[in-house]
Amino acid sequence: MNLGKKYSALTAAVLSALAFSNAVSAEQNKKTDEKVETIIISGTPGGMGIRKVDAAYAVTNVDESLIERLAPKSTADLFKAIPGVWVESSGGESGANINVRGFTSSGDAPFLTVSLDGSPVYPAPTLSFLENSSIFRIDETISMMEGLRGGPNPVLSNGQPGLTTNFRLKRGQEDTEGTFKYTTSDYGLQRVDGVLSGELSDDLYYMVGGYIKRSSGIRDAGFTSERGHQFTIKLTKELENGEINVYTRQTDDTGAWYLPTPLNEQGVDAEFTQLGSLNRQATIYAGNGKADIDLGEGRGWNGHVSGGSISFELGNDWHFIDRFSLTQGDANTYGLVPGGNVVNLADVADNGTSAIGAATGAVYDANTRVQDYGRWVVLKDIEAFTNDLAFSKDFGKISSAFGMYTATTSAKDWWSLGNSAYHVLAQGGEMLTGIACNDSTEGCGFNYDINSSGDATTVAFYTTQSYKATDALTVDLGLRSERHEVDYSVDEGLDGKITKTVDYSARKTSWTIGADYKLNDISGVFVRFNKGFKMPYFDDFRDNYDTYTSGDQLIKEVSQSEIGYKYMGENMDFFATFFANEVKGESFSTRPDLPAQRFTTEAHGIELDFNYNHDSGFSVNLNGTLQNSEIAQSPDSTLTGNKSQRIPDWQLRITPSYEFELGDMFATIYGTISAVDSRYSDIQNTPSAVLDGYEKVDIGLTLEPMEQVQLQLAIDNLTDEQGLTEGDPRNPAAANGRYILPRSIKFSVAYSF
Repeated sequence: MNLGKKYSALTAAVLSALAFSNAVSAEQNKKTDEKVETIIISGTPGGMGIRKVDAAYAVTNVDESLIERLAPKSTADLFKAIPGVWVESSGGESGANINVRGFTSSGDAPFLTVSLDGSPVYPAPTLSFLENSSIFRIDETISMMEGLRGGPNPVLSNGQPGLTTNFRLKRGQEDTEGTFKYTTSDYGLQRVDGVLSGELSDDLYYMVGGYIKRSSGIRDAGFTSERGHQFTIKLTKELENGEINVYTRQTDDTGAWYLPTPLNEQGVDAEFTQLGSLNRQATIYAGNGKADIDLGEGRGWNGHVSGGSISFELGNDWHFIDRFSLTQGDANTYGLVPGGNVVNLADVADNGTSAIGAATGAVYDANTRVQDYGRWVVLKDIEAFTNDLAFSKDFGKISSAFGMYTATTSAKDWWSLGNSAYHVLAQGGEMLTGIACNDSTEGCGFNYDINSSGDATTVAFYTTQSYKATDALTVDLGLRSERHEVDYSVDEGLDGKITKTVDYSARKTSWTIGADYKLNDISGVFVRFNKGFKMPYFDDFRDNYDTYTSGDQLIKEVSQSEIGYKYMGENMDFFATFFANEVKGESFSTRPDLPAQRFTTEAHGIELDFNYNHDSGFSVNLNGTLQNSEIAQSPDSTLTGNKSQRIPDWQLRITPSYEFELGDMFATIYGTISAVDSRYSDIQNTPSAVLDGYEKVDIGLTLEPMEQVQLQLAIDNLTDEQGLTEGDPRNPAAANGRYILPRSIKFSVAYSF
């Protein structure tokens, strides 16, 4: 079925749903029962809050009960619940690739911002080997996640034009409450979670929580490849005219970095990982020296995110709010990165017949399958401080807000990429001696080593104005003027010589304009247009240095338009958003040492977000995306008109659940059915590089044998689907690919009071 027919069918479904929702809303408006009142802070100046049904933009809410049922394997995995978002979370706990509304990228998540209680955890959405979700872990302290796409995003906070996901921490109340949970799995996971909240004194509340975990990984590395702990504390003081919140979230969590593996090789499937006890220790040569490393450290985050907010009612309908955040820590990466195709040992051995295992001394014959693996190391020390303050006032029909956002961002990097050597293709297969390049300090492929340091400062002034033209029609406008400055230097080669320097300053003005029309108290339609920018950070200059020195400011210009329908009834929520966007100045690079290609992309599509809850105990959550994303203009004419790489034309997720009584117990059975379309794994749209679509099924069961105890069994990827999320991004011609995570089973027991 071609894309046009898909749009026709989906549009018909939307129109039918609109007709149905208006019919039931007429009946529900007669009821005096309490309506669903969901307050969101995303998309509001300083995070002041607004009713979701009154928002003239698309926001998805995922509460803690849905988070529990989705059972995400990582923070990025949870973003699959947001329409318009394509997530490749097959790399493990960290290092996801996340695309929003068809925006193209080389990898990571350049159009994603992760916020905690309204403040960005790191203002730069993506640095090489670091996207925002890698420095954030989900646990029992989270009450809700909000996902705002487009909308007023370009004007507020860090000016993210794509997706902002805001995680809201639980807060203490007068009553003491707590949950303690133990979780285990079929891959040896041992995890303990806890959260406790209550009142310390009059109007002073606390919430503390965290976790400790250990496992050998879903792809068994033969040692404890995943380990971590986290501790969070939040204090809230209520005042006569306002509130003060402070929090800190201390995290030390690492896990193996799962990379593409050979396809169609015996013994290699979704459970395969090259990393193991025979190859985790290695000696690499970087610059004029050498270093001993432990690849078992994988990817992770060792640091803290701390911050808070202060809000006051100043009188005469003036309101003040200030949100601030400090992030500091190390986000390091160690991994075995495949290079090229698998070959027979005879093709690379010095004697053409055999080689010796570097760890065991075993002799491997000529027919042994071997592959070139790079021992990559990225040490990254990051720090950021943000502050977002806003004053607002209601003048009757006009509501005004004025704010200032500031951010200082730094990153110090030490990289040694390459360091490649041939290893036995096997679970934890060892490196070999008796191969010339293996035994050389130069390695078997490219090497790219850097030592860099960068600082960025952003100062932005913004205003939003809302005019209530009638009881039904509201029009809003937002403007942002931003100054962005970067100082950056790079020593390429680790020889003490600075090869690239940047002293950068640019100013841009972003805007948004929207209108919201209420059909009744629980439904409405909206339209919005915006223009925003993704300002360059450190790696953008390194990857595009010649372009920068020739006068290009390396700013990505993003234009978007949206038309949406929203309905929030007593038992049903339904949101449909049509979108179109254009991104000028997109860039793509297959490898950090190679120059990037720059081009313009266009995308359009529709996002569906549906929730239904019936008194019988049945409920269902559905989110779907249908889109077309392509390269609209490129200096390389062969790319113009190509599909954006690795972004499916459609994807659908349905999560039904049913609550019932089982003897003296309450029980809930639930599941998630996911389906995605095929994609091209490379930007050239090579016919042989098509990633097939796939379907994935997850199921779960919860039992409450007594009021305060809950048992949960969750099975991820029930059918053990072998879907691929990517090919080999560094060598599209190589027969490598990264599988979605294999089937896994978790069991937990929780006690709440």
